[in-house]
Amino acid sequence: MSEWQETEYGRVPSKWQVLTLGEISEKITDGSHLSPKPQTSGKYMCSVKDMTYNRFDFSDCKLISLDDFDKLVAQGCQPKNGDILISKDGANCLDLIFVFNQKEELVLLSSIAIVRLLSNYNSVFVRYFLLAPDCQYVMRNNYISGSAIPRVVLKDFKKVSILIPPLPEQKAIAAVLSSLDDKIDLLHRQNKTLEAMAETLFKQWFVVEAREDWEFVTVGDFVTTNEKTVNNSYDQQFIEYLDTSSLTEGKINGIQLLSLKEAPSRARRLVKHNDVLISTVRPNQKHFGIIKNPKNNLVVSTGFCVLTCHKIDPYFIYILLTTDEMTEYLHSIAEGSTSTYPSLKPSDIEKIEFQLPPKNKLDEFAKIASDNWNKIEINHNQIQTLETLRDNLLPKLMSGDVRVT
Repeated sequence: MSEWQETEYGRVPSKWQVLTLGEISEKITDGSHLSPKPQTSGKYMCSVKDMTYNRFDFSDCKLISLDDFDKLVAQGCQPKNGDILISKDGANCLDLIFVFNQKEELVLLSSIAIVRLLSNYNSVFVRYFLLAPDCQYVMRNNYISGSAIPRVVLKDFKKVSILIPPLPEQKAIAAVLSSLDDKIDLLHRQNKTLEAMAETLFKQWFVVEAREDWEFVTVGDFVTTNEKTVNNSYDQQFIEYLDTSSLTEGKINGIQLLSLKEAPSRARRLVKHNDVLISTVRPNQKHFGIIKNPKNNLVVSTGFCVLTCHKIDPYFIYILLTTDEMTEYLHSIAEGSTSTYPSLKPSDIEKIEFQLPPKNKLDEFAKIASDNWNKIEINHNQIQTLETLRDNLLPKLMSGDVRVT
C-alpha cells in the first residue's frame, strides 16, 4: 500500500482521512440575524469588526440588554470555549478564524460562523487547516458569493474538505503552530504596554502637571507636513507601498511591492526615519504610526499626512496627536469637512495648540520614549521573523510534507 494518497489538496499521507467540515462537526451555525438596540451597559454582542487574528477586541463592542442577551443565548448565538469562529461576511470574509477561548460572556451577529467539532477532532488543528493557503484557495474560489458584500453561506462550510491526521498528530501540529502564535501575541502585547507606558507618562507630565506659565504653541511651529513627494527625479522603478488601511495604531499589517508605473495614483508620499503618519480620512479608525528606518523605496499613500519633526521630539508629537481625546477631536473636525468622506487637511493638524514644556522635561521624556520605541522596533522585527516561519511551516504541516510526533 502506498504511503501517500492524492486529494484535491495534492499528495498527503495515506493514513490521513479526507473528511468534510460537516462530517467532523457537532454543529455549524452562526449568530443572530437581528441586532437588538444598543445599550450603555449590558453584555457584549460581537460582529466581524470586533474580531482580531486570535480573539475578540471589546474596545468598541456593542452592548445589549440582559433580556436580549438571554434570548440570543437561547437561540444558539453564544459561542463555547473551543468553538471555531469564522468571519463569513464582508470585506474580511474568511480572513479571521480563531478558536474561542475568552472568559467574557458574549453573543454573536450572523456575520460570524460557529463551528463546534466532535470530541475526537482538535479544534486548533482544524483552525490552522482552514487558514492554510490550499484550503483558503478552495474556499475562496468555490464558496464565496456576493459581488457587493462577499459572504459564505453556512451549508457551504459543511462541504469544505479537511485532511485529518490521527488525533495525536493533530495535537502535535497544533502545538507547534500555537507556540509560534503565542510568542507573536506576547510581543504584540508587550508593544501595546510599552506604548501605554509612554502615553501615561505623557499625560502625567504634560497634562496633569502642566504649568500655567508654559507657552501655548501650535504643532505647525515645530513640524513640516508632506515634505517630500515622488516627482520626475525619483529614481526607484519598484516601490514598497504602504496604504492607510495597512497601518493601524502603530502596527504595519502589510506592504505591497509594486512597479512605480503600475502603482496607484495615491502612492506619492516619501518618508524618512521617525516621521509621524496620520490618516487624514476618518481619523477615528486610528490609521497612524511612526516610521522606523524605512527602505529607500518606501512610498506611502497621500491619504496620510506625513509630519517631519525638525524642532521637537517625534514621540511627543505622536502621542499628542494619537490619544483617544485627540483622535475624537480630530474626527469632529473631519466630520465638518465638505469632502465625500470625513477628512482632515494638513493645516487642521498644524493648527492644533499645546503648551510647550521646558526643554529639560522634553529631553527627559524623549529619552524614555525612545528607549520604549527601540524595544518596540526589536519586537516588530521578531514578530516578522516568527510570522514568516509560521507561514512557511503552515502549508508543509497541513500537507504532511513536514511531520511532527
